[in-house]
Amino acid sequence: MTLRIDLFGLVVADMARSLAFYRALGLAIPASADKEPHAEVALPGGLRLAFDTVETIRSFDPKWQAPTGSARTAIAFRCDSPAEVDEVYARMTADGWDGGVEPFDAFWGQRYATLHDPDGNGVDLFAAP
Repeated sequence: MTLRIDLFGLVVADMARSLAFYRALGLAIPASADKEPHAEVALPGGLRLAFDTVETIRSFDPKWQAPTGSARTAIAFRCDSPAEVDEVYARMTADGWDGGVEPFDAFWGQRYATLHDPDGNGVDLFAAP
């Protein structure tokens, strides 16, 4: 048996708002998904990103509780240039999305910034110098 990662899933409190955030980052998610309890999008490279409402998760795991404090996961989007990191961060925060960490030149050699999606998950933007 060979295991391979195929899908990453996020539990969302408000499907339409969460999908709007990820659409603003450029993911092609159909508007019809806004009212669904589950949505997913194919990503370049063959992975999928899924979104499930709290109600969907609780339908098979009634004890599920939203985490408290800081999120333990982050999704990172590679940008084509350091300028694109700055541009995407500026556009998203100007549109009212939560900016977590403003763009900076990281000691590990990348231009880096962090946004927060509507459920508080870290969404990193990065580019090689």
